[in-house]
Amino acid sequence: MIDLRSDTVTRPSAAMLSAMMSAETGDDVYRDDPTVNALEAEAARLSGKAAALFFPTGTQANLVALLSHCERGDEYIVGQQAHNYKYEAGGAAVLGSIQPQPVLAAEDGTLPLDVVAAAIKPDDIHFARTRLLSLENTHHGKVLPLAYLEQAWAFTRQHQLALHIDGARIFNAVVAQQTTLAAIARYCDTLTICLSKGLGTPAGSLLCGDTALIERARRWRKMTGGGMRQAGILAAAGLYAFGHNVARLQEDHDNAAWLGEQLQALGVSVIDQQTNMLYVAVPEDQVSALGDWMKAHGVLISVGTRTRLVTHLDVDRAALTQVVAHWKAFLQQR
Repeated sequence: MIDLRSDTVTRPSAAMLSAMMSAETGDDVYRDDPTVNALEAEAARLSGKAAALFFPTGTQANLVALLSHCERGDEYIVGQQAHNYKYEAGGAAVLGSIQPQPVLAAEDGTLPLDVVAAAIKPDDIHFARTRLLSLENTHHGKVLPLAYLEQAWAFTRQHQLALHIDGARIFNAVVAQQTTLAAIARYCDTLTICLSKGLGTPAGSLLCGDTALIERARRWRKMTGGGMRQAGILAAAGLYAFGHNVARLQEDHDNAAWLGEQLQALGVSVIDQQTNMLYVAVPEDQVSALGDWMKAHGVLISVGTRTRLVTHLDVDRAALTQVVAHWKAFLQQR
């Protein structure tokens, strides 16, 4: 099957599996796993932060970041469509008693700072204490401009807020902007890095920040069930990804742009394309039939009136050529 539902469907390559099988391991709860230690050190180096901590999932890494920044009764400001507000089961509220204050993002994925300022609560016993601004980069495939991040950083310093970046696809932003992770991470207190999307590992995320926060996060990780033992098997996949799968993200971006051009030539309305996410409009009366047609022809997509197509390392240009051919055949038989 050609799977364009998400870049979470990527599978480890033979070379990555080989690295995992040969990984040196230890008990990571005792901090004795040399491969986990090496991965955390490399994440800290790449991000320019003092320390990093390895997690099984991005959801847990984001949750622990919020728990480490905020106390019970505190509040974080976040985008209405942000993953750590909308798609992580309300964990901050349920498990941390941390109140989210969602605001609408601008068209480019940024949170307008005047809107954020209006959402900050006064120092009054009636209100939750606003402690954190949480951004997402990329946000639904959109790269946050470096100039905006610099402004947001200065804004949070002015308002005594911490700044967290959910960097599930942060390396897509790095590649798209032809910059470094450290150049982006300088404008936040903490960021997460997901390894199991475009970087192609089977599991794992990292939280990067200063030493004191990462030590708090280590306790929260244990409390929330993320303390792992011989986790070097997974960490080895992350080290392999850092060394081999970052620069190649440009291929995913190019493939998404190419797919958009080809579908547009068929008369499909392209809504947006940045990085590896392509959004197209599908007429409501075609939604169900298109999904069934493509699946019957070996293509998996999550079809809606606003359909997201995600390119990744398991889908090459030849596979996308098939996708275009099947879509064309669908339109011709309508």
